[in-house]
Amino acid sequence: MRVAILSDIHGNLVALDAVLADSAAQGGVDFFWLLGDYVALGPNPAGVLKRLEQLPNALFTRGNTDRYVAANERPFPLQQDVQENPDLLIRYVNMNMGFAWTKGAVTAVNKLNWLANLPLEHRTTLPDGTRCLGVHAAPGTDDGAGFKPGMDTAQMAAQLAGCAADLVFVGHTHQRMDEQIGAVHLVNLGSVSNPVGGDLRAKYVILTADETGHTIEPRFVDYDHQAVIDELEIIGHPSAAFISQFMRGEM
Repeated sequence: MRVAILSDIHGNLVALDAVLADSAAQGGVDFFWLLGDYVALGPNPAGVLKRLEQLPNALFTRGNTDRYVAANERPFPLQQDVQENPDLLIRYVNMNMGFAWTKGAVTAVNKLNWLANLPLEHRTTLPDGTRCLGVHAAPGTDDGAGFKPGMDTAQMAAQLAGCAADLVFVGHTHQRMDEQIGAVHLVNLGSVSNPVGGDLRAKYVILTADETGHTIEPRFVDYDHQAVIDELEIIGHPSAAFISQFMRGEM
């Protein structure tokens, strides 16, 4: 049993195709587990959804930005945040225009209901008996602080309490990690797109499991970041300047 597990594609078909090509080059996988944030705020949400639709044996969970698009919710900053701190106005405008544009793109390909009905999590038991949970941010939620390197162990343990899993895969923070937190093995996949930190490569993992045990192989994949920046400019994406900061490693 081989599974490619990935998260946080954010409408970036260039990065997604690079990851899919890499998984094929590693000998292919039997399943794909995808942990959310598929469409916002990148340049090609419709292309990403089409490519995901073509994946064999794929299981999908919801990310917070998927919920924002489907339910007309928005991330920080909200209107009251801007009223308290006017310096947030440009970010507020960028977020609202970007999510509105993304919703239009998703609606145009008739995928808004699909996005709205994604499950929160995926659970399975591996052939060796390991109880496995895949969720976007943390057990029971697609949002919030999530998990990232350097976080207080007690805070991470509190988020994992009662998760009824031995192995937990998450995304959300775009920061890769692999740690044992008490009885739980926690793996943050990193992100396919919108990298945070110095490493701009797309990140995912390949899980290999049989009756004797399992291994988790982190994968790091180069792709053409300038092509994504160019695409944002060509289509006139309303959040082009904001997204391009990720592509240049400025976030």
